[in-house]
Amino acid sequence: METLERDLDLTEIISGEEIMGHSPFGKHQAIVGNLYNIIRRHIKTAGSLGRVYLSPLDVIFEEGVNRLQPDILFVRKENIGIVQDWIRGVPDMVCEIISIGTYKRDMVAKRAIYEKYRVPEYWIVIPELQSVEILTIEGDRYKTHSTAEIEGMVTSKVIDGLQVNVKDVFED
Repeated sequence: METLERDLDLTEIISGEEIMGHSPFGKHQAIVGNLYNIIRRHIKTAGSLGRVYLSPLDVIFEEGVNRLQPDILFVRKENIGIVQDWIRGVPDMVCEIISIGTYKRDMVAKRAIYEKYRVPEYWIVIPELQSVEILTIEGDRYKTHSTAEIEGMVTSKVIDGLQVNVKDVFED
């Protein structure tokens, strides 16, 4: 049997500094998978609104300065030109699944970068709280657009018609 070797680079560049991430835990990946499936099903059913991607996929905002790997990202059909070898430009939505080890990086450093480049929508998913918060850019800052914890629905401003039951995000 032939073994394929693949380089899996979890390195991000945040404000010019290379930061090596660790492999995510199973719970994290289950949440990513659930959310990806929900979003993908919706964009296909709604008539090909764009494309949804999973990490690791580099989003290059500025070469050598800010290269991030959000857990999930979405690019509208009309912006699909930024999808090249990697994503070269500003996606329409990014999502981070927050863990204890990534809290500061995701909630402070990466949020500031997403805000700086005016990513239209930033989803923050906190497994320990079973919460999903969707921020949208208004002016130069993020404002809460939709939020739910343990139960309830969140809605996207960027992905037309998308409503997500938070219970579906955190189910096993």
